[in-house]
Amino acid sequence: MSTVPEYFGSMVFDDRVMRASLSADVYQSLRKTIDEGSELDIGVANAVAQAMKDWAVGHGATHFTHWFQPLTGITAEKHDSFISPAPDGSVIMEFSGKELIKGEPDASSFPSGGLRATFEARGYTAWDPTSYAFIKGKTLCIPTAFCSYGGHALDKKTPLLRSMEALSHEAIRILRLFGNDTVKRVVSSVGPEQEYFLITKEMYEKRPDLRFTGRTLFGARPPKGQELSDHYFGVIKPRVIAFMEDLNDELWKLGILAKTEHNEVAPAQHELAPIYSTTNIATDHNQLTMEIMQKVAGRHGLVCLLHEKPFAGVNGSGKHNNWSIATDSGQNLLSPGETPYENAQFLLFLCAVIKAVDDYQDLLRLSVATAGNDHRLGANEAPPAVISMFLGDELNAVLEAIETDTPYKGSERMQMKLGVDVLPKFNRDNTDRNRTSPFAFTGNKFEFRMLGSSNSIACANIMLNAAVAESLRIYADRLEKAEDFETALHDMIKKTIKDHRRIIFNGNGYDEAWIKEAVCERGLLNYRTTADAMPHILDEKNVKMLTGLKVFTIDELRSRRDIMLENYCKSVVIEANTMVDMARMQIAPAVEAYAAEIAKAASAKKDIVPDIDCGYEKALIKKLSGLAGEIFEKTEKLETALMKVPGADDIVEEGYIIRDEILPVMSELRAPCDKAELLTAKSFWPFPTYQDLLFGVD
Repeated sequence: MSTVPEYFGSMVFDDRVMRASLSADVYQSLRKTIDEGSELDIGVANAVAQAMKDWAVGHGATHFTHWFQPLTGITAEKHDSFISPAPDGSVIMEFSGKELIKGEPDASSFPSGGLRATFEARGYTAWDPTSYAFIKGKTLCIPTAFCSYGGHALDKKTPLLRSMEALSHEAIRILRLFGNDTVKRVVSSVGPEQEYFLITKEMYEKRPDLRFTGRTLFGARPPKGQELSDHYFGVIKPRVIAFMEDLNDELWKLGILAKTEHNEVAPAQHELAPIYSTTNIATDHNQLTMEIMQKVAGRHGLVCLLHEKPFAGVNGSGKHNNWSIATDSGQNLLSPGETPYENAQFLLFLCAVIKAVDDYQDLLRLSVATAGNDHRLGANEAPPAVISMFLGDELNAVLEAIETDTPYKGSERMQMKLGVDVLPKFNRDNTDRNRTSPFAFTGNKFEFRMLGSSNSIACANIMLNAAVAESLRIYADRLEKAEDFETALHDMIKKTIKDHRRIIFNGNGYDEAWIKEAVCERGLLNYRTTADAMPHILDEKNVKMLTGLKVFTIDELRSRRDIMLENYCKSVVIEANTMVDMARMQIAPAVEAYAAEIAKAASAKKDIVPDIDCGYEKALIKKLSGLAGEIFEKTEKLETALMKVPGADDIVEEGYIIRDEILPVMSELRAPCDKAELLTAKSFWPFPTYQDLLFGVD
């Protein structure tokens, strides 16, 4: 049996394979394209395509596909075989450089937000050589960008790559000012922690809400939930560990650095965390991870739920986005370092992040906005919808000393001066990892904790990269013109701290008093729902920044507002229609049937004991009948509310109707249904309960 090092990456056309299968000249040319972004020569593309095809066929592949990430939030692929007809009636296996670097899929059914007309349905996929090709099943998958006939980005990869370029360009300008003349590229790196639930497939199939929406729309709390915290880091059940072992094998073959696995807080909830990788590769790998989780779960008779809030009353699932930036030589720019020189550089990059998060709170919030995540943010298992930053006591003290020009009371008492030669040293990791903070510094990186479990990490990292790039651009413009670099550096960092201190909060983010302070006293934003947040992508300052850095065009921004709002509205409407069907066709009949059974039992008792009053039966029938009537009333009310959605003037108004009129009535309908579940005999209830779902995996 092969060991992990022997089969790790065996299904990936990675650097090891390229070095072995390409000529030295072709390999060096391709590496230059990957490392420096230089143009790819068609001759090199042909040589790479031949080697890639030979390798893939040698591993049993018969087809290839351009694997891309449209604005649906999932991946897409169209498979073409390698076969070409030969004159003698046989076939040969061919794959050209042209087929490698460009594909022409039909784009008509992918979301475009008005970026293409019906007669311009064709789209183009373009090879991303920075992300290695891989084999899935019998298909060679080539990671690609996806654009419209008119050249607009129709995917999440293209803006992500643009944001990485913008961040690299502006960071290099700053590093040049600190005397670094050798750096050629600065890259952002991400390690996304993935939370998920596992339930049995048998129970999943009996729940229309899970099948249609990914979450339970009805369900009373079980007697035991997560109160004892006994599931967190607990012993992993045999069936789950078998799933995890199988999952690891699949991920490791694809070169995905799955590292940590454990039980999470809620019953049936688990987490997988990878080692960091470059942001675009981490994004590809996370999309693959979610897909493979669901595929592997099926082999074990399980279903992997990636919805942010599949069960009410227990923790939902997030995706913590651990983000950092480093040079091509491996220097982490968010590591405080050991020397005063590195500290000065670190503090400048730290301030760039502080400024970015404060200036573009709205973009960070809307980058994680979905119908599912709206249920999670602000609950006790997730950060609030208000963006704030946690830095820890020591960093906070350093910034305060700079802002007030007072001695830093750290390991040494000295006058705080932001010169290259006189800076206090402080510990690399002096944080308590505040789990209530949406954006926390954790030693040499920031942990953005607002992402939902089903989200692509691309959106959040596009906005984060772009916002930090904008801060660095402003800094570089000023410092490049400064007559005295040290004085200008000191003044600029001091001003940043003073101007943006409101975004720094080291306390309990769950506290209601904090939300009041954040909004009323500090002026921070509190966009509770997707309908509140998404329209702000078109605010003037956001458009100016994102188009100025060439991360998006204005048309692409408009399309994304419309697509994300449309997805939000459609998701909730599907949920509401599912609720109507379940309440009318399953729950109400079950309640009525059980009430009739109780009435029948009471009648039988009276036949035997005529004088018995049947008080228990009468009281229960009264409660059940009352709940059945309320279920009918609220079902009708929800249907009436749904009729308003098609009448909205535009997608923004439709979002407000969903927020203000559909979601509240959905909650009203759920309440009597959940009460009825607790009064109805299990044999009458039409689908598995929370008790069954959360504790059903052995």
